[in-house]
Amino acid sequence: QLVESGGGSVQVGGSLRLSCAVSGRTNRLGWFRQAPGKEREGVAALDIGGGSTYYADSVKGRFTISQDNAKNTVYLQMNRLKPEDTAMYYCVAGRGGTWWWGGSYSYWGQGTQVTVS
Repeated sequence: QLVESGGGSVQVGGSLRLSCAVSGRTNRLGWFRQAPGKEREGVAALDIGGGSTYYADSVKGRFTISQDNAKNTVYLQMNRLKPEDTAMYYCVAGRGGTWWWGGSYSYWGQGTQVTVS
């Protein structure tokens, strides 16, 4: 089970941190987003064992994915937010595979809205 929190409204250039409480074991955790009228997009992912991280080009240098093993929580720190970052953000969990492909993830959270204006 994945439960996201931390979304909201923020001004351009601001920051938000999304959190996802994770129940169960998995190999990879990530974040996807979908804006109205646009395709779902892989934003970032993290390999639990090796620690490798992956980012979409559109967020590199601005977003950071991390985890707190003690709290079974994965975070997405989002800085220098832009209007085009406005979307519903979903926490995802899976075994591996192509990190930016939604089909690689078996578990999805309910989503949290991020609005940048």
